[in-house]
Amino acid sequence: MALDTPRRIAATIAAEIGARPDQVSTAVTLLDDGATVPFVARYRKEATGGLDDTQLRTLAERLDYLREMEARRTTILNSIREQGKLTEALQAQIAGAVTKADLEDLYLPYKPKRRTRAMIARENGLDGLADAIMADRAQPPEALAEAYLSEAVPTVKDALTGARDIVAEGLAEDAALLGRLREYMRKNAILTATVVDGQQEAGAKFSDYFAHRERWADVPGHRALAMMRGSHERVLSLDIVPPDEDGVARAEGMVRAALAAAGDAPGDLWLAGAARWTWRTKLSLSMLLDLLAELRARAQDEAIRVFSRNLKDLLLAAPAGARATMGLDPGIRTGVKVAVVDATGKVVETATIYPFQPRNDLRGAQATLAGLIRKHGVALVAIGNGTASRETERLVAGLLPDLPAPKPVKVIVSEAGASVYSASETAARELPDMDVSLRGAVSIARRLQDPLAELVKIEPKSIGVGQYQHDVDQHRLGRALDAVVEDAVNAVGVDVNMASAPLLARVSGLGDALARAIVTHRDQNGAFRNRKALLKVARLGPRAFEQCAGFLRIPDGDEPLDASAVHPEAYAVARRIVAACGQDLRALMGDRTALRALDAVDFVDDRFGLPTVRDILAELEKPGRDPRPGFVTATFADGVEDIRDLKPGMLLEGTVTNVAGFGAFVDIGVHQDGLVHISQLADRFVKDPHEVVKAGDVVKVRVTELDIPRKRIGLSMRKDRVPGRGETLPKRGARPASRQGDIAPHAQDKPAGALGAALKDAMKGQ
Repeated sequence: MALDTPRRIAATIAAEIGARPDQVSTAVTLLDDGATVPFVARYRKEATGGLDDTQLRTLAERLDYLREMEARRTTILNSIREQGKLTEALQAQIAGAVTKADLEDLYLPYKPKRRTRAMIARENGLDGLADAIMADRAQPPEALAEAYLSEAVPTVKDALTGARDIVAEGLAEDAALLGRLREYMRKNAILTATVVDGQQEAGAKFSDYFAHRERWADVPGHRALAMMRGSHERVLSLDIVPPDEDGVARAEGMVRAALAAAGDAPGDLWLAGAARWTWRTKLSLSMLLDLLAELRARAQDEAIRVFSRNLKDLLLAAPAGARATMGLDPGIRTGVKVAVVDATGKVVETATIYPFQPRNDLRGAQATLAGLIRKHGVALVAIGNGTASRETERLVAGLLPDLPAPKPVKVIVSEAGASVYSASETAARELPDMDVSLRGAVSIARRLQDPLAELVKIEPKSIGVGQYQHDVDQHRLGRALDAVVEDAVNAVGVDVNMASAPLLARVSGLGDALARAIVTHRDQNGAFRNRKALLKVARLGPRAFEQCAGFLRIPDGDEPLDASAVHPEAYAVARRIVAACGQDLRALMGDRTALRALDAVDFVDDRFGLPTVRDILAELEKPGRDPRPGFVTATFADGVEDIRDLKPGMLLEGTVTNVAGFGAFVDIGVHQDGLVHISQLADRFVKDPHEVVKAGDVVKVRVTELDIPRKRIGLSMRKDRVPGRGETLPKRGARPASRQGDIAPHAQDKPAGALGAALKDAMKGQ
C-alpha cells in the first residue's frame, strides 16, 4: 500500500462517522493490536476521544472494506504498470477512485479478457477504420471502408461491423461514460417485474409483482428481496430501464455525446447509430447488472440492520429474574415436555405429560404439574408458543385456582430456536444425560429467567427475528449478528461464577477455549473470590485479562469493586474517590448524595481522564447496574384465544415480536401474530418502525382487518380514532405474555400479518 494509505483510510472513515482522523487512527491501532470494540468503547475513551460502540462497529466494518479496496488499487496499478500502459493521469485517476466500482471502471480497458469481437476486428486491421471515421466525419464511412477490405474482411459491411465493435468496446470501457450513465439511472431508472409465462399458478405468492413498476431509487429493501427471490425461483423476470422513451433517448444521447457525434455529417450519423446499438446491446445490460447488484446490496444492508436491531432488543430485554421456573414445551401426540429449573437455572426435575390425544390424561397431567410446582416452589411457568400452546396454557390455567398462594405466573414464551439448541453440541455438554426432547423445555424456562444468558447459546440466525435472512450474504449477516451479541453481553456484564461457557465466550477478550477453561477452573477450584484469580486460569494471560476483566462481575467477593464495571486498572482512581469521601468502600457504593458532591476533575491524572473518572463515579453510584428494563408482561384478553375470537374494533394488549421495515408484528394471544403496518404505528408520519417500537415492547392495538382463511390479522396503534360502534374492549384476564419472552418465530412456523401487499411482503420475507 502507498505510504499515505492509512491516513487516507482514517480521513475517509472519520468523515463517515463524524470523528477526527486522529481518533480513527488511534482506534484502528487499538483494534489491530487485538482490542475488542466493547473494550475500546468502555475503557479507552481518552484514547479515542469518546468514540462509542456504534461508531467503532462502523469503523471496523469500513476498515475492512477500505483495506480490501486499497489492496485492489495496488493490484490494479501493478497490472497496468506491467502492461506498460500506466500514465501519470491514469495513476491519478486510480488514486482518486473512492469506491470499488470506480476502480473497476478504470481498470476495465486494461483487464485481461477473453477474445472479443473487437479484438478480432483489431487483428484484421479495422482499428484504423474506426480511427478514420472518428477523424474524418465528412467522408462516408462506406467509402473509408473500401481501403480496409481483405480476405478476412471481404465486404464493406463486414468492415463497418468490425469498426462498430471496436467503437462499442471503447464506449463500454469508458469509465467517465459509465459513471454518468450509472448516476442517471440511479436517479431515474424504473424497476419492472413481470411474471414468466406459465408460472402464474406455481408462483401465486409473488402475484403482487406479476406486473410491477417502481422507481429503482424508491424500492424498499424488503420488496427488492421479495422480487429477487421471485426471480431466483424463475417466477419473475426483472428489468431496470430508463423511465420512458424520452429516458431511453437521453441515455442514448449520453453515449452519443461520448463520441461527439452531434452533427449531420455521414461520420456523425454512422457514429450515432453505433451509439444507439451500443446502448441497446451492451450498456443497458451493464446498467441492469450494476443496478441490480446495488439494489441487492442496499436491500441486504437493510435486512441485516433490521435483524441486528431486533436481535439487540431481544438480548437486552427484561429478565424475569432468579426465580424457580417451570418450562413447558407443548406437544400433542408426543406429550408436553416439562422441566423445572431453580433460581440459578439448574435443572431439578423433568417429566412428560400427556393431556391431549390420544391419551387425554388431563387429570394426571394437572396432578403432575401441581406436584412439581409445590415441590420446587415454582414462581413462573414458561409455556412455549408452538403447537398446542394455547391448549397447554388452558391446562395450566385450570390448575392454578387449586394452588396455594403465591400462585405462579404463566407466561407465553417463544420457542424459536429451542429445537436448534436441543440438538446442539452446547446442549449435549450442558445436559449430557437428558433426552433431546426435554432440553427444549429447559431452554424455554431459562430464556424467561434471563433471555441474554440463554439466547447466546443459539445461533442468532435461528432466533428468527429477521426479514429475508436466508437471502442475504450469510458471512456478513453472521458477522453483524455476532457483533450484536458481543455488544449486548458486554453491556450487561457477566457473573463469572454463574455464567455458562457460551455466555462467557461472548465476553471481550475471551472466546470458546478460554470460556471453557474458566468453567473448568471454577468446577475444580470453586468460585472465584476476586478478578485477579482469573489469571490462574490456564492460558488466560495478561492481555486477555485486560480485555475481559471489566466485563466480568464477582458479587460478594473479596474486592467490592469486582462487582462493578470499574476496570481493575482504574481501582487506584476509585480508591482516591473513596478516600475523598471518608467512607468505607462498601458504604460509599450506592451513596448518590456523597458521590454527586464530588467534582470529577479533581481525580483526573496523567493516565485517566475526565471520561473515565465520570464512568467510575457513575458506577460507584449504581454498582453493577443492569441496562435492561424492568420485567413487565402483556395481559391477553380473557376469552380471546383464537383468531376466530377476534372482531374488527377490538382493543387488545400484546407484545411486539418482530420489527421489519414495513411495520411491526404483535402477539395478541391468538397463536397468530398480527401486523401493525408502518402507516398504523402512530398518529404521525413514521419513516422507520424502530422509531416507535422495538421487539419486546408491550403495546395496545386495535383490530382493523381479519382474513381468517389466510390467517391474517391487521392491527393499528393509531390513537386518532376512539372506539365507536362495533368496537369493544374485551374483558382483561390473567394470561400474561412476557415482554421479553415472545421472540418472533419464522413466518413459516407461525405465519402472521395483515391484509395487503405489505403483509404479503412480510410473509415471503421471513
